[in-house]
Amino acid sequence: MAELLLDLFCEEIPSGMQSRAADDLARLVAQAAEGLNPRAIRRFYGARRIALIMEVDASIPARQVSERGPRENAPEKALAGFSRKHGVTADELTKENGFWVLNRELPPVEAKELIAQALPELLWKFPWPKAMRWGNGSLFTWVRPLHHITCLLDGETIPFTLARQDDDAHGLVASNITEGHRFLSPGSFTVTSAAQWLDELKKRHVILNAEERADLISSGVRQQAEQKGLQLVEDAGLVTEISGLVEYPVPLLGRIDDYFMDLPPEVMQVSMRVNQRYFALRTPEGKAAPWFAFVANRTFNDGGTLCIAGNERVLRARFADARHFWDLDRKTKLAERVDALGAVTFHAKLGTQKERAERISALAGHIAKAMGLTTEQAAEAERAGLLAKADLTTGMVGEFPELQGVMGGYYAAHDNETPAIAQAIAEHYMPRGQNDETARAPISVAVALADRIDMLAGFFSIGETPSGSGDPYGLRRAALGILRTIRDNALRFDLGALLATAAAAYTSISHEASALGELENFFTDRLKVQLRNEGRRHDVLDATLAVTRAQEGNTLFTQHLDGDLVRLLNRVEALSEMIGTEDGKNLLAAYRRATNILRIEEKKDGPHQQTPDNSLYVQDEERALDAALTEVGPQITESLKQDNFTAAMQQLAVLRPVMDRFFEAVTVNADDPAQRLNRLRLLAAFNRQGRLIAEFSRIEA
Repeated sequence: MAELLLDLFCEEIPSGMQSRAADDLARLVAQAAEGLNPRAIRRFYGARRIALIMEVDASIPARQVSERGPRENAPEKALAGFSRKHGVTADELTKENGFWVLNRELPPVEAKELIAQALPELLWKFPWPKAMRWGNGSLFTWVRPLHHITCLLDGETIPFTLARQDDDAHGLVASNITEGHRFLSPGSFTVTSAAQWLDELKKRHVILNAEERADLISSGVRQQAEQKGLQLVEDAGLVTEISGLVEYPVPLLGRIDDYFMDLPPEVMQVSMRVNQRYFALRTPEGKAAPWFAFVANRTFNDGGTLCIAGNERVLRARFADARHFWDLDRKTKLAERVDALGAVTFHAKLGTQKERAERISALAGHIAKAMGLTTEQAAEAERAGLLAKADLTTGMVGEFPELQGVMGGYYAAHDNETPAIAQAIAEHYMPRGQNDETARAPISVAVALADRIDMLAGFFSIGETPSGSGDPYGLRRAALGILRTIRDNALRFDLGALLATAAAAYTSISHEASALGELENFFTDRLKVQLRNEGRRHDVLDATLAVTRAQEGNTLFTQHLDGDLVRLLNRVEALSEMIGTEDGKNLLAAYRRATNILRIEEKKDGPHQQTPDNSLYVQDEERALDAALTEVGPQITESLKQDNFTAAMQQLAVLRPVMDRFFEAVTVNADDPAQRLNRLRLLAAFNRQGRLIAEFSRIEA
């Protein structure tokens, strides 16, 4: 066993590229050293290096390899090409099982030799998303200028160079030299082993482990905030980003001038985060605090006083810009900005943002009425929908696109729009992400749904649908947002009708029925994905949908279902609970058995959909099943009408012991042809009762 250390030290690597690069390095080196049985791989990354430590075998022992060539009867050219490829003559080949085969004895290969041979090509072709050239015109590229290649095997340097013919690759060669922190421990040092490398970097103010750096940042800024009696606005993404910017994190606090404290807190937070990578703080009451936290990359003799003053001065300039936009934007009302949306293209085939705002407005009114809101609330929804995109023309949103919607809410409140309208504008992008909350206020819900439904209808109408992993317009996210909003608010309306209303606005672009059909299938797939992500059974959804299709081609939003998503999910939940019980499992087995028998026998003389003749019953088990079906059928139908799905499942479960006794005592394929047909019709009647609830054959065992 041997220990390999590879440390690639360069100028500052963009934070977002570091983790992927470390993964690529570990993967590619492991592939290159595959014959050495690489294992126990540890990867490291930070602002100025990617590195790894792994265990490998000391050598690859001598071995015999066989390469199969062309068939014996292949043309001479094929045989000559194979021989030339492997540098042998035809006399060195043998015939085995109809093929020419090259058997060779390979000598042992030392790990040091294999690694030295593989790494130069690996580094030349390293898959950085973006790379640069520098210096004297070498064609070698790296994400930033590469300074040191430290490569050791059990403490000994593996000598290799990146130089090629007519390209010195900046003179880069493997060595046992690297560097620590740029400011706190300048200069290089000699590496003698992986353990010494780890210890020495720690002494030289480099925290190698990315998770450790992130923990130091999180705990450090939180502690700084608590010392002032404040709370940190948690931001895991910012912690990760800063972890890639610093090697030795030192959290500090700065002061915000009172002059800027009347800015919206979202403006302050986004400005600090986007421009300066600062953390926002809150008072115990949840208000914006006149302090900010940031992370330096070094310690200071003065405790950071000068550094804090410099960051306060920079933030003061940033907030002055925000103040300018805030004051300027409020001079023009949102309502007066709607016409300006006519100059903003939403999509070349879907018109301007003004046209989109008008569609959202009309659709929000429809949704509000479908939700059972009052006429006044529907009018507010229409007004909010019309103004929802108006803040796209403001200077603040132009500077900080992350604030669209949020700023519209503030400007609407300033313009004396009703609180419900201002709130709806601010919240209509919710949920913005997978873990974000959905809108809950009625007007907000109507506008949020209208925004997404219009977008989906529009893009499906022009054929811009997601394919594979590609979804440039975020349509999958939009559909999931609609489903989450409906579920979280337990909305009972016809989603299919709303989709049809939205699609009707695009009839001049596409065939409405075709686009709507694709959109409904898309929603069905998204619902399955959502259930699967929640750990719930999507096969039960398939089984439920199968029996609610009025005819082939109809999907989730059939007339039978009334497009009621909440009703559908309640039904799925009740069915999932039933098939999880012993009775449910046995009933499922009975249904499958009956289905299999019918499928086989219907090829002979089916279908067997006629009503069974009770005069042909000769066994009590037949009569008991007929009686149970006669009693349970109307009960299930009535329970389904009342949306009492739990009761319907319980009523269906009554058939379980009856079916068990039937299959134990009755031979379906009786010798008497009349009895056989009658029993098949009885099984078909049982299956029809099951299909009132679900197509059980689609449920996985």
